[in-house]
Amino acid sequence: MDEILEILAGLHPEADMGSREDLVDGGVLDSFDIVSIIAEVRERFDVTITAAHILPERFNSAKALWALVEELTEA
Repeated sequence: MDEILEILAGLHPEADMGSREDLVDGGVLDSFDIVSIIAEVRERFDVTITAAHILPERFNSAKALWALVEELTEA
């Protein structure tokens, strides 16, 4: 989870990424950020986030993104 927070903080250090649950819905993350997150997650965790996984609820919080990474690493 710490690595996810590190990735998110690298994009927007001014935002409280650990407690927000509306990162996409609240406009903190945009499509360019999502692409950056996907690339960083692939590099750090050796998992591929496919188009089917790219849903706002998967990126709305660090916790949701971590759950996605865990799901993909178990597959």
